[in-house]
Amino acid sequence: MYFGLSQDQTMLQDSVQRYLESASELEHVRGFAEGDNSLAESLQNGLMELGVPLVLVPEEFGGLGLGVLEAALIQQAMGRFVSPTSFTSAYAMAVIGLREAGDDDQKNDWLGRIAGGSAIIGVGLTEAIGAREGAGLKLSGDKVSGRASFVMGAELATHFMLTTGKDLLIIARDSAGVSETALTTIDKTRHVIMLDLQDVPCTVLAGGAVAAQARMIDIGRVLLAADSLGAADMMIEKSVAYSKDREQFNRPIGSFQAVKHMCADMVAKLEPCRSLVWYAAYAQDHVSDEAALMSRLAKSHLAEVGKYVARTSTEVHGGMGFTDLLGLHYWFKRIGANRQLLGGPETVREEAAKLQGWS
Repeated sequence: MYFGLSQDQTMLQDSVQRYLESASELEHVRGFAEGDNSLAESLQNGLMELGVPLVLVPEEFGGLGLGVLEAALIQQAMGRFVSPTSFTSAYAMAVIGLREAGDDDQKNDWLGRIAGGSAIIGVGLTEAIGAREGAGLKLSGDKVSGRASFVMGAELATHFMLTTGKDLLIIARDSAGVSETALTTIDKTRHVIMLDLQDVPCTVLAGGAVAAQARMIDIGRVLLAADSLGAADMMIEKSVAYSKDREQFNRPIGSFQAVKHMCADMVAKLEPCRSLVWYAAYAQDHVSDEAALMSRLAKSHLAEVGKYVARTSTEVHGGMGFTDLLGLHYWFKRIGANRQLLGGPETVREEAAKLQGWS
């Protein structure tokens, strides 16, 4: 039996990487971090042409009908180039929420709009993991009020999928009664916001919201792990390249045993993560008994390994690693943000322990 990516999956990831290599260059990312949203818009158009938003949308609704593994391979490429896109939230979690909790009419409407590019959906599920004081939504008929914190995918979102805990609902970003506040995080490559709602009209998904949001969180965590995998992979490549170029005492620093060990340790820790993330993504569609546990193991383990790689890579670069000249901090901070989004490693490990009857 062959355990690995198929030729089609490899080609899919390669095509996305080739596009992002030029479309999401460091100078473009730096401009986005300084407030120029044009990169997000151009990436949105380019990824639409590649069919990326269609990956998880079923074929009957105009999509490609592929799986979470294909989505994870794409997200890995986006982490590699710290691309400012909302794919993790808008085109994965929201699609899964609609597939799991929407009725036939809602699926036809919203999945068709997503596939056509007229709806870009950000997602706010923080209250399903650990609500902050003063946060939470209340539904009254077809209107919703309250606060949703840490809403992801706000770069270009036209709509948001939110949770009351018991219900999943969709609101339009430009509705009356919607007030948004940009949240300052260490990661400048993606936008996270807080929403305050007052009697905002909403579409309530028809059923199975609790199970649907649990599945959304599982898949979101796998994709965040894949994003960290891609970012850490690039940090290692940058470290190796820098160690070959930077000289001390008339020798490349890569010839020093200590630097060799640092690079080797990063590779040794990260390489097993590749199969862990890929299997966790595969399990979401094909091994339902293991899906929830594997998403937690992938998310928590990549949070720790990513942190190690980010720190060690910065150390290999020495003082230059802390400067904006090399831009290494974009990858460092992206990994740090992924570590906490949808639950930090301590929270996720506790959930994994409960699933296995250990806590």
